[in-house]
Amino acid sequence: MITEEQRQAAADAILKAETERKPIMQPSKTYPDLDIEDAYRIQALWAQSRISRGARIVGHKIGLTSRAMQMASKMTEPDYGVILDDALYNDGAQIKADLFIKPRLEVELAFIMGEDLSGPGIQIYDVMRATEFVVPALEIIDYRTEVPRAITDTIADNAAFGAIVVGGRVIRPMDIDIRWVGATLSKNGIIEESGVSAAIMGHPAAGIAWLVNKLHAVGSGLRKGQIVLAGSFTRPVDIAAGDVIQADYGPVGSIGVSFL
Repeated sequence: MITEEQRQAAADAILKAETERKPIMQPSKTYPDLDIEDAYRIQALWAQSRISRGARIVGHKIGLTSRAMQMASKMTEPDYGVILDDALYNDGAQIKADLFIKPRLEVELAFIMGEDLSGPGIQIYDVMRATEFVVPALEIIDYRTEVPRAITDTIADNAAFGAIVVGGRVIRPMDIDIRWVGATLSKNGIIEESGVSAAIMGHPAAGIAWLVNKLHAVGSGLRKGQIVLAGSFTRPVDIAAGDVIQADYGPVGSIGVSFL
């Protein structure tokens, strides 16, 4: 564990990296005693700084929901971060690529909460009951630190969250079997990735149940109207200025976005 002063210094460094678009040395190398609790505290301090500059928390993201990603990160469970309102885009958006350092794109589902939800002991059916809508979403992930990264680096860096794009059909959670939402991700007219939502821990709501129980441990939960990104069911695809992206979710609609 590290001191509160060191946590604040790490949060300030990540904020500077985000502002200047230059990655910093991994916090785990700067502070060898950094643990998971420290990492989430650094994330919270970073978020406080962003809020003091005018941003607002509108939801949460969950990462490392696939077994393959957990093994690659030497982690046995997912991680989470916050979604800020100034990083929320709609279908058809034109996004400046230089807002990010090395952006990549993932295919996800976003849950819109219809009521507050707090732990402990939350199950998938509790999440489904508390969810008002589910919509297709793309997550832009970005690293503000150098690689390779320890799991503590990823958590401190707001779970690599860069931005979110929402679009497609707005559906109620029981309208379809959301375990079997399929999608293809095309870049410049070529399909780069495809997947199905059951790849997210067997059910997209499973990660959200995990998140609510984790938030309970720190005295928090989900609030009505918040957006929750459930996790990717494709591998990330690199993006750059000039790229045109199309994510086709079949009956659930599609999302188009371009990068300038």
